[in-house]
Amino acid sequence: MDFFEAQARAKQRTSRLVLLFSLALLGVIAASYASAIVGLSYTTRGQPWWDLQVLAVVTSGTLILVGLASLFKWLQLRDGGRAVAEMVGGRRVDPHTTELKERQLLNVVEEMAIASGIPMPSVYVLPGEEGINAFAAGLTTSDAVVAVTDGTLQKLTRDELQGVIAHEFSHILNGDMRLNLHITALVFGILVIGLVGRGILYSLRYTRVRSGNNKNSGGAVIAVLGAGVALLVIGYAGYFFGRLIQAAVSRQREFLADASAVQFTRNPGGITGALKKIGGYALGSSLQSSKSAQIGHFFFAQGFRSHFGGLWATHPPLPERIRAIDPSFDGQYFNPPEMVDVARESWSQATDDVSAPLAGFALAPKSAPSRNAHAIITSVGTLTPANVANAQTLLDAAPAVLREATRTPATASALICGLLLDAAPEPRAHQQALIAQHGGALLAADVATLDPSLRTLRPEARLPLVLLSLPALHDLPAADLSRLLDTLDELVHADGRVTTFEFALQKVLSHHLALGKAPHAPGDEIYSFQALERELALVLSALARSAADDEAGAAQAFAAGANQLRLLEGRLALLSSAECSFERLDAALDRLAQGSLPIKQRLLTAGAHVITADGAVRVSEVELLRAFASALDCPMPALAA
Repeated sequence: MDFFEAQARAKQRTSRLVLLFSLALLGVIAASYASAIVGLSYTTRGQPWWDLQVLAVVTSGTLILVGLASLFKWLQLRDGGRAVAEMVGGRRVDPHTTELKERQLLNVVEEMAIASGIPMPSVYVLPGEEGINAFAAGLTTSDAVVAVTDGTLQKLTRDELQGVIAHEFSHILNGDMRLNLHITALVFGILVIGLVGRGILYSLRYTRVRSGNNKNSGGAVIAVLGAGVALLVIGYAGYFFGRLIQAAVSRQREFLADASAVQFTRNPGGITGALKKIGGYALGSSLQSSKSAQIGHFFFAQGFRSHFGGLWATHPPLPERIRAIDPSFDGQYFNPPEMVDVARESWSQATDDVSAPLAGFALAPKSAPSRNAHAIITSVGTLTPANVANAQTLLDAAPAVLREATRTPATASALICGLLLDAAPEPRAHQQALIAQHGGALLAADVATLDPSLRTLRPEARLPLVLLSLPALHDLPAADLSRLLDTLDELVHADGRVTTFEFALQKVLSHHLALGKAPHAPGDEIYSFQALERELALVLSALARSAADDEAGAAQAFAAGANQLRLLEGRLALLSSAECSFERLDAALDRLAQGSLPIKQRLLTAGAHVITADGAVRVSEVELLRAFASALDCPMPALAA
């Protein structure tokens, strides 16, 4: 299943989820109406069983209460992945940590981010949680986080950790994160009815009904008590069915994520080893924090005991998950040490396999890279062993000082500025003066420190380093970020022209930084190719002119791409260089970002045919196409050299 199919299925699941919760809500309204009628029949003689006015009051009251509660929970989570991780007590991993297992975790996530072409997620650890578990959360790939428990860090080998992280990246790429947040908000909306009922009963715990002439007061207390009981029963009944829906939706996705993890790493033993350790350790994947219960469907494995048998289980049973990957599984889990004194001995000391040296992915020999249009477009939003291996190669080849620079706001800012420096001495000196003038002396000094390493950097490693820098840049105060973006703009226009890489860097940064600060769903989608005809022609024209050195070559490349847009056959024409200015291209991409998934897929397919039309693919062409894909929220990994 490719990226576009996965995203389409995620949208279908969201629509199905809303329908199921709507049916559950109708059941809650019906039960509330019946309770109201029963209550009124005791106080009003001749109360009919069908009362439109009562139905209207009950329906509006229920919808308002559930809607406000769901909105409240959604607003709590609207800041994206970081809000979720911090809500459950997550601690962000220090990018410069010297703790071996945390460094290992960061390296694994970096490899996966580069291999998939998405911005580097922020990485969190759930302290004090000794069970083996993990989750990914966020509204978009720009604000995603990956979180693991202490137990995951300490008890898993690197291969097993890779399997777990690959599983979580599958959820990121398959569009599951936003769906998880929708589920959390909707379930809370229904639960709040029961919480209101419980609150009413709790408020009456010290109330005494006095005898004598105060009959009205006693009747009122009984009425309130009855209302509280009714709300409690109805709310928790609705919550019961809401949790059933939540569990059913979650279980469907886990087998796919497990299979994707195996496909990504080409190492079945990684994820099955993690699952066997969950089955072998006494704590398994259990979580201690009650705050984690409301996001149980986010996790890698079942975090809480499932009541009502397996009805509320958010994950399939461990044996089923393991046998889906390894049919020969004999039911034997990992055999842990008999006793570990965690006050004096760490899990890494207690288990021999965890202290193994940092090994790479267990991959088959890498085949020769393919750069045809089909191979390029099928790489969008997917993790493949070849891309994982290429990510490792890029990271290993990048100077260590540049990798470290991606991890803090100040040095990440310097890295981005340094990537824009011209190779020629004179314009480079002018740009360095601009950095000192607009960014300050400290920024200029950091750029100077990185400059020798930047001169040796391979061109194809530039955009991956930009994506790795995004979590650090998100931490910049608004004023500092604004100053950095102004400095970058000065650097780009210092020589009076804009290169394809300069445009690609600015577009990737502006798009993901904006989404990271205020993650949101796209606006109204555009489903008509004709409505975007001008924008499609502009994007393909700009790409064709970057891929060719003369007019004939540009026309040939443009035609190769236009032939992929059958619905616009004969209507697209190559635009002039003046019409393909980067300012117009920027606006065109913003509008195309509102296009439907089929439009984005066909556009990127056409773009892949443009850059491969002459049989040679240059780094500058790939960078521009990757910038286009990034602006459309379709992550495209770096191509293997």
